Amino acid sequence: MKSFPISDSTPMACWTWDLFCRVVDNYGDAGVCWRLARELAARGQRVRLWIDELHALARLWPDVLAHDHTQQVEGVNVAPWSLAISAAPGDVVIEAFACDLPEGWAVKMRERARAPVWLNLEYLSAEAWVAGCHALASPQQGLSKYFFFPGFDAGTGGLLCEAGLPERRAAWHQHEARHWRAAHHVPDAALYVSIFAYAVPPSLVEAWVQGPTTLCCLVPVGRALKQLSALLQLPVPAAGETIRKGALSVVALPFLRQDEYDQLLWSCDLNLVRGEDSFVRAQWAALPMVWQIYRQEEDAHLVKLEAFLDRYLTGLPAEVAAAVRHFWLAYNDAGVLDWPDFAASLAAQRAHAGQWAAHLHGRGELVSNLVSFVRGKLE
Repeated sequence: MKSFPISDSTPMACWTWDLFCRVVDNYGDAGVCWRLARELAARGQRVRLWIDELHALARLWPDVLAHDHTQQVEGVNVAPWSLAISAAPGDVVIEAFACDLPEGWAVKMRERARAPVWLNLEYLSAEAWVAGCHALASPQQGLSKYFFFPGFDAGTGGLLCEAGLPERRAAWHQHEARHWRAAHHVPDAALYVSIFAYAVPPSLVEAWVQGPTTLCCLVPVGRALKQLSALLQLPVPAAGETIRKGALSVVALPFLRQDEYDQLLWSCDLNLVRGEDSFVRAQWAALPMVWQIYRQEEDAHLVKLEAFLDRYLTGLPAEVAAAVRHFWLAYNDAGVLDWPDFAASLAAQRAHAGQWAAHLHGRGELVSNLVSFVRGKLE
């Protein structure tokens, strides 16, 4: 089976889902798993999220307590990984990003009267081979494990998008953006840029400092804020404080929970994002963006970056597409940054980003596709 219904109105049975998450990329793994767990629970499913780094999840969603006990949050049963050893498998077992199951779980899954649907939730990629591998089974330990790929084609699992997100985004206009920035003490500027990055290129910061127009960076506390402060040779600001140099001002924001991070994206003119979770949210934000992809050996990440650009830039005028491709690659250490050239195309990028988001919504979303797949195995 290579494709799934974009909209499935069939009443859902209630199954028990075990979702396993090992935190590797700081908040990215936990962020994706938490969104998936919350959305499944919101659709009436029983969800147990087993995670090895509860403190990472607690930063993303402060209602989660970073202790070693089971807790119920947003309808999700959140539990430390270590407690899974004494639990019995439910109807669906998901390994997020190829994390191995706890010892003994495969045996318990085989011993169940009806074996669970066993899935590996893969990383997001725009490469063409993804659609051909999506939902394929692999025999492992006497069971079948299915590989579920998020993606951009109709024959993939789609992207994570919770119910109601398009409506909330559409209702966020310039008035709401100005109000949000004022509430966070953001000074007036000609351009607002959010930053969530592994590293910010020094040449880009210098271009902003020396630029002809005012530019304000909105940066949650963390690695990027510390690096920016070091490049500006200024003390790291506390949350709510602003530092300035030349045309550039940098506002330190508190660490934002997932829903608040969306509002940050919607309130800027350009979003610099990293990894997978913020990358997807930037696409739903329907605004110009730049993706800093997780670096891999032998520059394999650049192949994935180019594959996405090939899709994303389709339909843009050639000169705009060239400027965006050049800047994205340079931002990922594969070229020389040209900020003025990129900035000159932001108006065209904004219109295109809205069309791209609408295109993605037409492809269906991951939770509906996942439920349809599981239903096909259990019913």
